[in-house]
Amino acid sequence: MHGQFLNPLMYCSQMLLPTLREDPAEAQITSHRLMLRAGMIRQSASGIYSWLPLGYRCLKKMEQIVREEQDNIGAQEFLMATIQTADYWRESGRYDDYGKEMLRIKDRHDRDLLYGPTNEEVITAIMRDTIKSYRDLPKNIYHIQWKFRDEIRPRFGVMRGREFYMKDGYSFDIDKDNATKTYHKIFASYLRTYARMGLKAIPMRADTGAIGGDQSHEFIILADTGESEVFAHQDILSLDPFAVNIDNDDALRQNFDQWTGFYAATEEMFSQDDFNQYVPKNKQMCARGIEVGHIFYFGTKYSEPMQAYYLDHEGKKQLMHSGSYGIGVSRLIGATIEAYHDDHGIKFPITTAPFIAGVININMQDAACCDYAQRLNEQLINANIDVLYDDRDERAGIKFAQMDLIGIPFHLIIGPKAIKNNMVEIKNRHTNERSHIAFDQVVAYLQNMM
Repeated sequence: MHGQFLNPLMYCSQMLLPTLREDPAEAQITSHRLMLRAGMIRQSASGIYSWLPLGYRCLKKMEQIVREEQDNIGAQEFLMATIQTADYWRESGRYDDYGKEMLRIKDRHDRDLLYGPTNEEVITAIMRDTIKSYRDLPKNIYHIQWKFRDEIRPRFGVMRGREFYMKDGYSFDIDKDNATKTYHKIFASYLRTYARMGLKAIPMRADTGAIGGDQSHEFIILADTGESEVFAHQDILSLDPFAVNIDNDDALRQNFDQWTGFYAATEEMFSQDDFNQYVPKNKQMCARGIEVGHIFYFGTKYSEPMQAYYLDHEGKKQLMHSGSYGIGVSRLIGATIEAYHDDHGIKFPITTAPFIAGVININMQDAACCDYAQRLNEQLINANIDVLYDDRDERAGIKFAQMDLIGIPFHLIIGPKAIKNNMVEIKNRHTNERSHIAFDQVVAYLQNMM
């Protein structure tokens, strides 16, 4: 029916897709339940998950959007080690202060190491040894890497695991004024990143916590099943994440002032008096939210104890001003599912779905149906549209249920009636609306929807 040269990920009969009919007992929230049921992940240890093909495709889709938006603002991608020396953390003063979330280990030579929960110390050491002059600044760099934090009680699947996939970026500037401009640019890039994922993120002033510094903002995705309560002026939802020119410092500052000018606070930062004072009653929004990103400006917090200097234009030593910027890539998948699901399963946005379309052949015993479905499948592949073909000899109801569960945006249904009229029945997973499109118009239809 199809040659071995074709990617097995494109065929349900070959793909590792261990879906479950029943809700797993250990799953407490929607995203954990649906990721297990959809065959996206399997637990390896408490708070640690292996990502199966479907989940891994989502992870790479999220990662690519993050990467493109970072590259778009001139950030440079690199990769740091996951295992760090404790010496750097002792230099910064955080080794004893960070807490038991840090997994501390020793090598065979009895040297103190740790599995990195974050990378401020390592990157500051790199910049200290690399940057010599003001001519070498600014620098904006990032990497996307697995991290580990030994949560006392990991729960909620990938939403609060111990091992997680994260984009962490770091900026280095000559002074506070220039570091603030960088902060504004990254602030805007984060809004664009989430919007491309089909998510509405609200930036909120936040506690700097274990990272420290003078300023930080959390980015919160609204979801009915969110982990914390958030409070905001509802007009913030009408702002356009793409409206700003990211190459114009004045425009970025104005954009930052516009977004942060609205009252927006998590329950930890919430003040009822301020909420009532700054937000009219008819504009007050109370909702649930999920943190998916956090940015920090911390000035010389790390460069001072670690002696990260540069020489200014007069040849005098000056401390670099720094910031760090995190996006929880693996956590974003859980947050997306919390925001987009129904009683039948996941409803992935087009940009982050593991596949754009699913071809459902409802009669695998019919040679004409098989030929028609295969030709449609290959037509989509040739158009570079991610497609999963359900070529299993199963009842139609089972196929429909699985496509609903795993969240593919468009279901292309092939049966004898469709073939007779040279049509394809298309179900939109988000709206559940069904329509009929001519066979040779399916590619154009999907490309238009994308």
